[in-house]
Amino acid sequence: MNALKSFKSLALAAALVLGAATPAVFAQPMMGPGGHGGPGMHQRGPGGHGGFDGQRLMHMLDDIGASEAQITQIRTIFRTAREELRAQAGQGQGLHLQMLQLWAQPNIDAAALDALRKQQLAQHERVSARMQAAFVEAGRVLTPEQRAKMLDLAKKRMDRMQRRANRGG
Repeated sequence: MNALKSFKSLALAAALVLGAATPAVFAQPMMGPGGHGGPGMHQRGPGGHGGFDGQRLMHMLDDIGASEAQITQIRTIFRTAREELRAQAGQGQGLHLQMLQLWAQPNIDAAALDALRKQQLAQHERVSARMQAAFVEAGRVLTPEQRAKMLDLAKKRMDRMQRRANRGG
């Protein structure tokens, strides 16, 4: 029973952390050096790329007492995932454009749109699976105590968000 409870807590922590950092993963800057965004935006210390790695995640790592070595390892894990997913981003954009083009036709082909929707779902699944693998790998860098602290921080953040939502803003 204790092992099941620990597993559920770990699974919840991973889901909360994934949920907290995922928006940063998909918020890829559209411009490179010299423009707005691009590598180096939201840096956390020298050479850090907190924009992709998730600024919130980097703050949480500070809050749980992660060492510089752990932070560096985790940053590398997510940088690698970002590079792998960057190639898939073009595929997703291409599918979206194809869907819009089909939708704009004089006669809407529901079957063709559905086929593209299924391709988009498959592409999203590949991205999701890759991000989950990165979070598993990052979780292995942290100690069980650090992951438990992260779960606590994520729960507190979710509670604050829920209270704000209940207040209407």
